[in-house]
Amino acid sequence: MLTNHMKERAADLRSDAGLASALRVSLARLNRRLRRQAAPEAPTPTQLAVLAAVERHSGISPSELAELEKMQPPSMTRVIAVLVERGLVERTPHPTDRRQVTVKVTEAGSTLLKEERRRKEAWLTQRLKDLTPQERAVLREAAPILEKLSRL
Repeated sequence: MLTNHMKERAADLRSDAGLASALRVSLARLNRRLRRQAAPEAPTPTQLAVLAAVERHSGISPSELAELEKMQPPSMTRVIAVLVERGLVERTPHPTDRRQVTVKVTEAGSTLLKEERRRKEAWLTQRLKDLTPQERAVLREAAPILEKLSRL
């Protein structure tokens, strides 16, 4: 059953600007709720994002990683240093340029990422059970669209 507030929000969604606003608020709120599912000893959200990027692009140089993650190189260097200190990534000599290094995820880093993903997906799976089958069907159709938006 739609409340008056939900009806007003639905009317706002008719414009692209209204849709953009609603998506921004909803996705930010969902992201905050997902971040709260992290283990207390988990790395920061930035460190987790970098760790996941290193996992996807194993053997990447810190400068390439900084560009990919839209970070300043000194900031990336600090994040990598923390991840190395925690044993989650390791530096190795660059295969063609001995002045550079590359980074790759360690077994501990891979395990941590799997556990964080499992924890967040379990939380989201529980929330999805509160939705109607029709609402879940809409989300199934929206998921590839949201993925496309995230890559534009």
